[in-house]
Amino acid sequence: MALNPHILIWAREAAGLSVDEAAHALGFKNTQERTAAERLQAMEAGTEEPSRSVLLNMARVYHRSLLVFYLSEPPRTSDRGQDFRRAPGANPTEYDPTLDALIRDIRGRQGIIKDLLDQADPKRVDYVSSVTMDISPVELARRMTVRLGFSLDEFRRQANVPAAFGYLREKVEASGAFVLLLGNLGSHHTNIPSGVFRGYAIADPVAPFIVVNDQDASVAWAFTTLHELTHLWLGTTGVSGGNTDTRIEVYCNSVAGEMLLPEAEMAGLRFLRRASLDETVGAIAQFATSRKISRAMVAYKLLRVDIITQVRWRELDKHYADEWNAAQAQPASKEKKEGGPSYYVVKRHRLGHAVVDLVKNSLAEGFLTYTRASQVLGVKPRNVDPLIYTAGTRGGR
Repeated sequence: MALNPHILIWAREAAGLSVDEAAHALGFKNTQERTAAERLQAMEAGTEEPSRSVLLNMARVYHRSLLVFYLSEPPRTSDRGQDFRRAPGANPTEYDPTLDALIRDIRGRQGIIKDLLDQADPKRVDYVSSVTMDISPVELARRMTVRLGFSLDEFRRQANVPAAFGYLREKVEASGAFVLLLGNLGSHHTNIPSGVFRGYAIADPVAPFIVVNDQDASVAWAFTTLHELTHLWLGTTGVSGGNTDTRIEVYCNSVAGEMLLPEAEMAGLRFLRRASLDETVGAIAQFATSRKISRAMVAYKLLRVDIITQVRWRELDKHYADEWNAAQAQPASKEKKEGGPSYYVVKRHRLGHAVVDLVKNSLAEGFLTYTRASQVLGVKPRNVDPLIYTAGTRGGR
């Protein structure tokens, strides 16, 4: 079957690669007759047919399915929602092909789950697209707290940060949304830094999705979950980052912040108006640790209630970013930790009980094949059973 060379151009450009960059990534070599770039240009011009091995390599480098290269025309860009990381009218954020591939993967999983729910349980999640930003953040935080049955005291009583996040996640999933921890394409080689994206929301009334970048610090996951949950209530689909300048992101941050740290509790930190940077760093650390929230969140809340200045907030933001980058730069231990969680336990934790239980039940009822189950779970078909039957899974959604 002859290939449409425009597909090759589209796939390369969509991956954000120039001809030279793509030729190098594909492993093409210069020869006496032509350069590596000229070889790729010949394929894109239709004068040279790429072999199957070259197409497989292109699928890997461009983050595309092999089947895409046999389409008659380049596929349309699917509706992946808004980019909340930039303000209206601002320059587009830098294109990241790995993030683009991850969002395609997430949309694919969500589509299968939506089909399953439409077949088995066509109920709608009542709060999706139920409010606008005309409601005050404090009022929406109150409504969300009631709808989830969320107790801030119970959240803080958990033994540690992961347990506190697990408590919140359970409440959100019980409300009808799916919460996944995804920050790569299945291997650490494709890790997406939290500076690229922090969360992603799909405001679908049948299968609402919240994706949290697990490359971010775990203490930030609860805040991101509530930020993305606010997007679901507003009915806005899109990707979120660290930008706090856009109106909708300020609003979502305010709602999440009010749920985890009510403004009334900030009164005890008013002394920081006259404190030095070191004193502020120490006070915030103690305050945040006792509440199982991130120091960056406390700093942002201090800015919002006018206890610290914009200048001081930027100093704190840089301080936390420098600490995080330094920690990430430390070489990982090569020794395998004895008694650590298995691959399947880790995988199931990232997927969440709601996804795993739905797949398990759908397989049992014949609504789902193992091939499609593997797409939802992000594993090979032969690994579906070991994953869903790992001790600790539960029945029902």
